[in-house]
Amino acid sequence: MYLAGCQTEPSPQIVGQLPRDRSPLLRDWSALDTITTEELTTGKVPGAVVCVGKGDSILYLKAFGFRTVLPESYPMTTDTIFDLASLTKPVSTAACIQVLMDQGRLLPEDPVFRFLSAFDTPDKRPIQIRHLLTHTSGLPAYLDAAQLLKQYGTVCPDKVIETIAQSRLMTPPGEEFRYSCLGYITLGRIVEIVSGQSLDTFAAEHVFRPTGMRDTRYRPPADWLDRIAGTEMSGGGDPTRVHDPLARLMGGISGNAGLYGTAEDLARYCSMLLGNGTFRGTKILTQTAVQRMTTQQDAGRAFGFDVSSDYAWIKGKFASARTFCHSGYTGTSIVCDPESGAFIIILTNRVHPEDRGKVRDLRIRLADEVFSRFLVE
Repeated sequence: MYLAGCQTEPSPQIVGQLPRDRSPLLRDWSALDTITTEELTTGKVPGAVVCVGKGDSILYLKAFGFRTVLPESYPMTTDTIFDLASLTKPVSTAACIQVLMDQGRLLPEDPVFRFLSAFDTPDKRPIQIRHLLTHTSGLPAYLDAAQLLKQYGTVCPDKVIETIAQSRLMTPPGEEFRYSCLGYITLGRIVEIVSGQSLDTFAAEHVFRPTGMRDTRYRPPADWLDRIAGTEMSGGGDPTRVHDPLARLMGGISGNAGLYGTAEDLARYCSMLLGNGTFRGTKILTQTAVQRMTTQQDAGRAFGFDVSSDYAWIKGKFASARTFCHSGYTGTSIVCDPESGAFIIILTNRVHPEDRGKVRDLRIRLADEVFSRFLVE
């Protein structure tokens, strides 16, 4: 059982913080303390950072439990940096695709083979950018990463892309939703081909830096080590080693996973989306781009976020129908409700130390507690 006290304020390492909302209606968030503490007491996860906001204000930001429990125990802090796993898809890859669409360099209906000639085959020729964004391309969910590692070595991004292009489609493009990391790995490569920059460089230049996301990046440096939440201990348990196997084969910079970040940085990102693409006067995305990313396009999915697919249970039962969300395997999640302007970010080290943690109950209970409060407004 892992449990520790909570930290209520960010460390001095975070600057330029979002304002804190002190309105009387929303001041008492002790129920979130209780819920999170109860879930940690059962040993489901070693630690968590929970952030609730509305518009461009943070209402609640606390850390619970431990950042790592092995080989040593260190308390969680609100500025802990997490392996965001599949939050990479909407926060980085989909946002970069939307930037390119805003620039007129991509269209949702563009065929993938226009950018990757290996997709110029009878079965894959119909695949469009929109299919990759909404997980309706027909591509398999994943690849045999262990086999690729055995064949090509620890870093083989071109071989990963080649294998994706050669994989057999499970269903014809556009016919069925199947959550696929392969589609987003392909999108990451398309960002690089169209922009002429690496995915991490393009994302930093066009999304992270303009939004003030100072602690969000791929391939975290060694001097971040004492702030990174632990992941699975296999392979030496190096927290700077991205957890996702395909992202590792991509060299840590991938469209499906690989991004690291903090709760406060993600709060900035949520505020930007809820502000129709603008954050503190800086335009990051057009309103049209935000609508594409956050409103249903195909199969319950938007061009980046989930709206009503089977994965949208993390919204809970009180969020509005317009609420968009996404989660990550390591125990991370974002839920944003445009009707109330509220959002909740839950970051946990679920996979630390042995990939046995459970976060379903924590996500649902916290979402219900948060979004039920905004029904009275």
